Amino acid sequence: MRKRATAKEVAEAAGVSKWTVIRAFTPGASITDASRQKVLQAAEVLNYSPNLLARSLATNTTHQVAVFVDDFANPHKLPVLEMLTERLQAEGLLTVLININRHFDHVHALINADQRQFDAVILFGTAFREETLGDRRLGPGFPPMFVLARDSQIPGVPAIACDAELALSEIVDYLFDKGYRRPGFMTGARTLSTALGRRHHYANFWRRKGVEGVTELAAERYSAQAGAEAARSYLSATSPASRIDVLMCENDILALGAMDVARSEFGLKVPQDLAVVGFDNIELGGAPAYELTSYEQPTDEMINAMVAMITGKRNAELVVMRGRLVPRSSA
Repeated sequence: MRKRATAKEVAEAAGVSKWTVIRAFTPGASITDASRQKVLQAAEVLNYSPNLLARSLATNTTHQVAVFVDDFANPHKLPVLEMLTERLQAEGLLTVLININRHFDHVHALINADQRQFDAVILFGTAFREETLGDRRLGPGFPPMFVLARDSQIPGVPAIACDAELALSEIVDYLFDKGYRRPGFMTGARTLSTALGRRHHYANFWRRKGVEGVTELAAERYSAQAGAEAARSYLSATSPASRIDVLMCENDILALGAMDVARSEFGLKVPQDLAVVGFDNIELGGAPAYELTSYEQPTDEMINAMVAMITGKRNAELVVMRGRLVPRSSA
């Protein structure tokens, strides 16, 4: 195997110092165009590329960002991850995906991220709890953390999210104008989802319309199966005359599972017998089989804001953005 060319060898071939070679491959470094061209030509001949690990030791940055994900059953995650990784890579940052599960929880992942010296950590899931930060194993020099597409109740950890209060106000106004008066809400896993604000705002806005009491359906996780199980349990235990007339689900995948059970197992018509609304506006929800009314988050703008914070182009702070209601035939 051919030995990898070193910066010293490139320097000798270009007739410059080793530090000139380093500056030539460092964005924003002070170096003349003539010197940079010498270095680049010599590097091309020697097939040289800079050692990023060695550079990280010198600059105390790794140009790596960890993304924690814990709900892979949610199809909304993949397109967001595609967009997020594309933007980070455009800034010269490598994304490392961390799978949070029963064998590798947030505390272990956070310690691992600290040991690997990631430049930042993005929490893109549902199960992160505020008390996790109190773990005594997490030191004061931990990489900056950001919460994407969720509200954050964690001091010092900025969130970039869709404005939940505005979103639920628009959704309830829409449903009320449609004539629905017996609302229900399906929650996801009782972790960070309890801090999302969607369930809270949904109940509050119905109360303002004079409708007291929102029936709650609890799904154990964010998946179509969990949404189906929650809907099945509720519909089996509730007589047709006592059932809700509209079900708002915390996200689209829960809504699709609930719709499948309502129609296939209970013979209900959507929206005549039960209207259903989701949140995220995933591609599958718009298919003719579902025509799911949903709320679309401003994903593009949220990711741009987060990347700007990570790269220091914008202050790290809470940012909430307006999404848009996407009405379809399910409600």
